[in-house]
Amino acid sequence: MSLKLNKKIIFWAKIAVFIALLLYIANVFRQQPFDWSAVHKQLRTVPHPERWAAALLVLTPVNWGFEALKWQILLRRVEKISFLDAYQGVLAGVSLGFALPAQLGDTAGRVLSLRTNRARAVGASLVSGGMQFYVALVFGTLAWAYHMAIVYERNSQTGNWLLALLSALSLGGVVFGLTRRRLITYLTQNPKLNRFANYWQVAGLYSDAEIGLALSVAVLRYIVFSGQFYLALRLVGILLPMGISASSIGLVFLAKTITPAFNLLSDLGVREAASLWVFLPFGRSGYTLPASVLLTATFTLWIANVFLPVLVGLIWVWKLKLTTE
Repeated sequence: MSLKLNKKIIFWAKIAVFIALLLYIANVFRQQPFDWSAVHKQLRTVPHPERWAAALLVLTPVNWGFEALKWQILLRRVEKISFLDAYQGVLAGVSLGFALPAQLGDTAGRVLSLRTNRARAVGASLVSGGMQFYVALVFGTLAWAYHMAIVYERNSQTGNWLLALLSALSLGGVVFGLTRRRLITYLTQNPKLNRFANYWQVAGLYSDAEIGLALSVAVLRYIVFSGQFYLALRLVGILLPMGISASSIGLVFLAKTITPAFNLLSDLGVREAASLWVFLPFGRSGYTLPASVLLTATFTLWIANVFLPVLVGLIWVWKLKLTTE
């Protein structure tokens, strides 16, 4: 009954957050209604928009290629697979993640693409997701610090407390990395948790070199999809100083990372609400940032980075087998 109660609490918490996001977006549009003519006018001012669109699309397979490489590296302790097989598993996870809540779909797609050692592969998948989360956290912390320095209204006591919390979490990731083997050993010896050891014990098997390599790939992937966000902004004619662009993109991705995923929606809605809030002060500072144009950029990024890979990943979803060899 306790498990059922926890599931209900998590479900309704996600619904509450989702409704709050919709209300925030609706409030923005109440103040500034979506204007298709403004979007069309803005697009006409962009020289050679097809070049920005082409660059955005070209980086999509690169983005997921880095994720596949990270998955292949971390899976070596479980099962050695080719880069192509890793890529197929990642895309299958993207497709299932579109329909299943939180990390469940992504993990299921990757694990079901394997024929053996699926229990240990769950742990590898969690490590992979944790690394990407940590990279977004560190870059997001730096982005928030810069954001407070250039946006006076955000430099408040609450903002400083948030910076302290993000910094502590970032430092906590370093401590966890240094003590991970001892922590895994302790958890394994716990009778209540030992039965789940096959799922997370693999996290203690990685060498420092493997962790460093996979983490480096995670950073490269972060740089790629941040670049895609910048390209999407340029595609709709939004041009901001590099410091503002980089910090704002970092904050949007931080919000997207720490906000619970919603069934059937992936991160759609989270990125839009975060973008409106993050970029709002710069619209008051003389930069042209209509809400309709900004949401067009974020939706374009979602189409390129999520929706198209989901369609491609459906090919491999049909090939997944529920039974192991």
